[in-house]
Amino acid sequence: MNSKIICEGGVRIEVPLPDDPSCIPSSSAGVFYNPEMELNRDITISAVACFIKDHGLDTKAVSYADVMSASGIRGIRMATEVGPKCCLNDWKQDAYELIRKNINRNGLENICTSSRQNANTLMHRKYFDIVDLDPFGSPAPFLDAAASSARRLLCITATDTAPLCGAHLKSGIRKYAAVPLNTEYHREMGARILLGAAVRALARRDKGVKVLLTHATRHYVRVYLEIIKGVASADNALEKMGFITHCPNCGYRSWKYGLAAQLGSICPHCKGTLQPAGPLWLGSIQERDFCGAVLFELETRKPGKWEQAVKIIEFCRDEIDVVTYYDQHWLCKKNKISPGPIDGLIEALVSAGFYASRTHFSGTGFKTDAGLEQINILLRDLTDRR
Repeated sequence: MNSKIICEGGVRIEVPLPDDPSCIPSSSAGVFYNPEMELNRDITISAVACFIKDHGLDTKAVSYADVMSASGIRGIRMATEVGPKCCLNDWKQDAYELIRKNINRNGLENICTSSRQNANTLMHRKYFDIVDLDPFGSPAPFLDAAASSARRLLCITATDTAPLCGAHLKSGIRKYAAVPLNTEYHREMGARILLGAAVRALARRDKGVKVLLTHATRHYVRVYLEIIKGVASADNALEKMGFITHCPNCGYRSWKYGLAAQLGSICPHCKGTLQPAGPLWLGSIQERDFCGAVLFELETRKPGKWEQAVKIIEFCRDEIDVVTYYDQHWLCKKNKISPGPIDGLIEALVSAGFYASRTHFSGTGFKTDAGLEQINILLRDLTDRR
């Protein structure tokens, strides 16, 4: 295996060289390494550091598992920059050997352990305060084991956005036991489908959650779930599950809580046929104070992708807590008008007495508690004024 030494986050890591540098990294590679995920890792470091501080934990007593470590870069950065006891696991022999070399290269023998096991086997055998599940593709086959293993915090990455967002409908149904719809707010749909699957897995272990941070960036969704133990907490989390009904004709949507919710079939706005999505998570997907603390960590640490990371977390912090977002361009096309500045639309919504904000999910998306007809009226009024 050809390799090179790279620097990221103050550590030196040996990573494999792809046979063709122009190709996207493949799961068939001996050891997977994706430089595009540096942004993900930068946010992870700050988020985990915040979680440990917020809970007054002794960092050296906290256990963290990167259950699919590949080169080990995420776990080695975590050990170096934050300081918990880290278990770096990968089932591939080449990856395991590379992890051990990288641990030794950074002098972390006393804080990092290497492991070569199937990820599910490791998580069913051992408990960790923090479990980081970052597979190549879907995390679905590992959610049950991760729910068993995680004691305080569960971090999940999903790169199978096509099944999650409804573009590959049957695959999404098989993997997540839920119906995703490929709507104009498909990125949030995918995040809520993923959260719903994780919440159900945790509930089977009598664990509830507080969703601290959710972001959909580029080709993946990333979520951070604080674990709250106990039957009552698990029941409370399940009460925030439910279904969305969506009209593909006019963009109307509504949602109902409950795993056996009674859903309408006729759109009250245009009389079209409503389509159901779910079960999925309908609770909050951002914890504002936590996002603020992550921003402070990012500003303090200034990792390699900190400017991009700050922008994402600022949008997450400032999003209003409303299920789904609207796409301004999609609505304008339906109304046969040209879209103006999205900030102008948000200002108009706020002036009319509604809550409204941008969303990190889409540059043309916005969240509001206004109804569809009210939004359309404001869009037309803004067009008339221009």
